[in-house]
Formats: sequence, C-alpha cells, structure tokens
Amino acid sequence: MSVITAAPPVSRTRQLAAATVGNIVEWFDWYVYSMLALYFSAQFFPKTGDPIVPLLSAMAIFAVGFFMRPLGGFLGGMVADRFGRKKALTATVMLMGVGSLLVAIAPTYEQVGVLSPLILVVARLLQGLSTGGEFAASSTFLVESAPEGRRGFFSSFLYIGATLGNLAAISSVALLVAGLPDDAMREWGWRVPFAIGTLGAAAGLFIRQFAEETLVSEDAEPGTTHAAAARAAKPSVFEFMRTHPKECLLVFAINAAPTLFFYVFTSYLPTYAHITVGFDMKDGLLVGLISLTYFAILQPVMGVLSDRVGRKPLLLTFGIGFTLLTLPLLNSLQNSFLSLLLVQMAALTLLACYTSITSAVMCELFPARIRAAGIGLPYALGVALVGGTGPYVATWLADAKMIDVFGWYLTILAAVTTAVFLGLKESYKTGLPQ
Repeated sequence: MSVITAAPPVSRTRQLAAATVGNIVEWFDWYVYSMLALYFSAQFFPKTGDPIVPLLSAMAIFAVGFFMRPLGGFLGGMVADRFGRKKALTATVMLMGVGSLLVAIAPTYEQVGVLSPLILVVARLLQGLSTGGEFAASSTFLVESAPEGRRGFFSSFLYIGATLGNLAAISSVALLVAGLPDDAMREWGWRVPFAIGTLGAAAGLFIRQFAEETLVSEDAEPGTTHAAAARAAKPSVFEFMRTHPKECLLVFAINAAPTLFFYVFTSYLPTYAHITVGFDMKDGLLVGLISLTYFAILQPVMGVLSDRVGRKPLLLTFGIGFTLLTLPLLNSLQNSFLSLLLVQMAALTLLACYTSITSAVMCELFPARIRAAGIGLPYALGVALVGGTGPYVATWLADAKMIDVFGWYLTILAAVTTAVFLGLKESYKTGLPQ
C-alpha cells in the first residue's frame, strides 16, 4: 500500500504566492459583503418603508456563509486528502470567484422578484463552502511546503493573506464611498468590489496552476506529483475522527476562542468603543487600516520567532496575555482616535502570537493522509459555534444593558484556552507526522 507523505516543492516563493493570493481573494470577498450590505440590501428585497428590514435580511444571508463553513471545511479537507492540496485550492478559489460574480451581476428584486434574494443566498452558500475549504487546504499546503525549521514562518502567510484581503476590502470600499455620490453607490457602485473579487479569483486560479503539489506517494517516480497523489491510498470519509479523535478535539479547542478574539479585535472593536464610550465611527476606518497593517507585518516576525523558541511560548503569551489584559484594555477605551489605536494594536500584538502559527500547530498534530480533513471540520466548527459569535454576544449584552459582562466573557474564554495550550506538546523541533 502506498504511504502518503509530504514532499518539498520546487519553488518556495511560488508556493507562498499561490497560497497567499488565494487567501487575499477569499477574505476580500468575505469582508466586502458585510461592508456593502448597507448599500445593496434594498436592491435584493421588497421595499417595506423601513430600511432596517432589508439590511437585516442581507445580514441574515451573510450569516448563512458562516454556517456553511463547517461543511466547506469537511469537503475541502476530504478533497485535499484524497486528490491533493492543489486540486482543493483550485476548487476553493473557483467557488469564491463564482460567488462574487453572482453578486456582481445579480438582478434586483424589482427586475426578477424573489429570484433576486435566492441568487444572493446561492452566492453566500458557495462563498461559505469556499472559505471553509480554503483554510483546510491552504494550511496544509503552506506548512507542507516549508523546509524543516521554517514551518512557523510559512504558517504565518495564512493570516498575512487574510489581513491583506481585509485591508484591500476596507480600502476599495472607502475609495468608492469617497468618490461616488450616495445614490450611485446604492444603484451600481456596490457591484464594483464584487467584480474586482471575481477578477482576483481568476488571477488566483492562474497563479495556483503553477504551484507544486505537496501530497505525494513514497513509491512515486522522482519528480511526479499529481500521478503520485492519484495512486496513493485514499482515506475514508471519517477516518480522521476515528483514528485521531483527541487531535480533532484539540483543533476545535485551540481555535474556537482565539478566532472569537480575532473577529472582536480586528473588526468589531470600533463598534464596541462606539457602544461603550461614544467613539466616532468615522475614525474607525483609519484606525483599522493602521492596526491591520501593523498586524500583517507582525505575522512573519512571530512565525520566525516560533521556529526558534517554540510554539507553546507564543500560544501561552496569547492566552495569559488576554486572560490578564482583556478587561484593562477594554476599560481603557476612550472617545479618542489614539485610545482606540493603542488598544487595538496592543490586542493585535497578542493575537499575532496565535494567528501566525496556528496552521503549523494544527498540521503538526496529524499524518499527511488525513491532515487537511483533521483540520478543516473541527476548525470550522469552532469558528461557527464560538469564533463568529463575538459581535452578536456583545450586541445582545449591550441591548440588555450588560455590556461590561462582555469583557469577563472574553477573559474566561482566554483562561480556558490557556489551559488547553498548557496541555499541548511542543512540536517545533519534530518533523511533520507521516
């Protein structure tokens, strides 16, 4: 029986480019939807006289994408393990491109009636599947592409891509809003970023054609990739859960709360500051651009550091740091640009200790033949059940006049996550399991 192993690719730079460009496109498309919903929501739903109703409907469809991510993680992981990482990466970027194209050209409710919101739902389903599958495939692809001793550095490019996608989304929407009248934005301007996303997906698809497969067979002829992967023994559907249940639980546990911190401190913090101290939301855009640029720069720095001192010191810095500092950071927010900037940059410094190396940590738990599936479903479940709920929990607590409880909620989750990190075995000096 063939044994699947991870083989080094020909060009490390090409591998990094292939993975990063896909993540940029994925997260650009993911973020522009939420940023532009205010402008396009009335186009897809019947007029009710209350502008909040179409917006709520559009955001409900946005939530559908989160619920599709576990299925995307499962399917994307299975494709990556059975047919190769490259095929999975090709499929995910194609799905995201098709989803963006559907939104960009979708007819309005006035033109086709109920078919209009149905097209929007289909687009979000495709994008949710794509985002879930992309994480599993690109995580394994990046880490398997790394030479020994540099897996942390290669791992960091996953969130470099995600952060650059977020920055591109913020910048493009900001330029459109500044350059177009409000009526033009609501009529057609909102379609432009989705068209850009479609073109980005096509570019990502082209670049990924030149990537080298990292899932190969030990008995393959030298230099073969796709043929070797095709001959290798295919894992069964739920083999990753049956043979590595502890590792699957670990993937869920080490990502559920940290991804919540990611959404809170990368995108929701200006809203939280507005709710608690009356922060002017107009300044939030510039704060976000500065902070996220800083965050992207931190990723490779932390990745290299983990290759020298280990994964656990960085993970524990994240866990202990947020356990001790979440309440002081949130309580120090004031209605000023500098206050929000300093709080966000401090939080993102701690967060980078997790985001830069999470792919390496997860990949070091599983053998190659079930690595992508072992990561995909548990990670996406953690995001759907815990990670994506932060803004909703905070808004609900604010409505109940209990917003101060949110800081304690985050602190408790950070403490639980720290306990999980303490139980992890250090793996930065060991080879990837085969």
